[in-house]
Amino acid sequence: MRVLVTGHEGYIGSVMTPLLRASGHEVVGLDSGFFADCTVAPVDPIPTVRRDLRDVKPRDVDGFDAVIHLAGLSNDPLGYLDPELTYQINFVGSLRLALAAKEAHVERFLFASSCSLYGTQGDLPAVETTPFAPKTPYAETKAWLERALIALTDDGFSPVLLRNATAHGWSPRLRGDLVVHDLLGVAMSTGKVVIKSDGTPWRPLVHVQDISAAFLASLEAPRDVIHGEALNVGSDDENYQVRQIAEMVSEIVEGSIIEYATGGEPDKRDYRVDFTKIGRILPAFQPKWTLAASLHNLRDEYLAAGVTHDLLMSFKCTRLRRIQQLLADGRLASDLTWTTRS
Repeated sequence: MRVLVTGHEGYIGSVMTPLLRASGHEVVGLDSGFFADCTVAPVDPIPTVRRDLRDVKPRDVDGFDAVIHLAGLSNDPLGYLDPELTYQINFVGSLRLALAAKEAHVERFLFASSCSLYGTQGDLPAVETTPFAPKTPYAETKAWLERALIALTDDGFSPVLLRNATAHGWSPRLRGDLVVHDLLGVAMSTGKVVIKSDGTPWRPLVHVQDISAAFLASLEAPRDVIHGEALNVGSDDENYQVRQIAEMVSEIVEGSIIEYATGGEPDKRDYRVDFTKIGRILPAFQPKWTLAASLHNLRDEYLAAGVTHDLLMSFKCTRLRRIQQLLADGRLASDLTWTTRS
């Protein structure tokens, strides 16, 4: 297939695009370029369309068999920077992309949604039919776009809503603002595993390579199998409380101790997730990574690449700080459009 991947220069896209290409697909990227040079390891270049989601036109997606939509302001801190901009980019811009794809007769549209739209749930793990309860602007826009995509579904347009669990794992465009990466980086740099909440919230976790494999399986599945489906992406065994993640980090980093940050309170995002459906719908998707294996691999990659906690918290690896730096340097205007790329 000829596939357009939006946000290909992000954390997930930098892992997914090589997998798609290795599987025989022709891949083109569409990206605003915010994180293009935020690499900690080499990245193979692919043909790229430089475009803000808010400016996408049907000609940008013409001739593709599928769109994989990863782009957007992609975590809660960025979403809170300006909630109206989050709405304009993540919802309005993404809907513009979907409408352009439909007009250009792109049949398959794979959307990187998020399990965060479940918000706070009770004792039972969330399934795909669980009512949404988003707690942040980022999660709200995921829910809104899912509903809009389902409304667009017809015989010629097949959205697939892939609700990713919280990602972790090595990527050439590493993120230090992911809970696993942050806990490990602090432990390796200071000998302390610092928990910023009370440690009780539940999080479903999934490795970035397994996310990429789920999208590949959705891309290659028969149309009638995935048409209009919502799928939680992850594994039932990979639901953890934050304190459990911290305990595993302390085992990986010898001699480290767990500490609770002063004033830590329960996180309002607290949910476990059921991943039965994706295994039934997409038998080709078989998650390969556990948190324990990922932590061992990340530790080794951190050491080999000289990754420190300072680097993880810098503009190169922290999404909010990168945008703030571009704003402070005058390279981005207040509406997050480029003034200069030099």
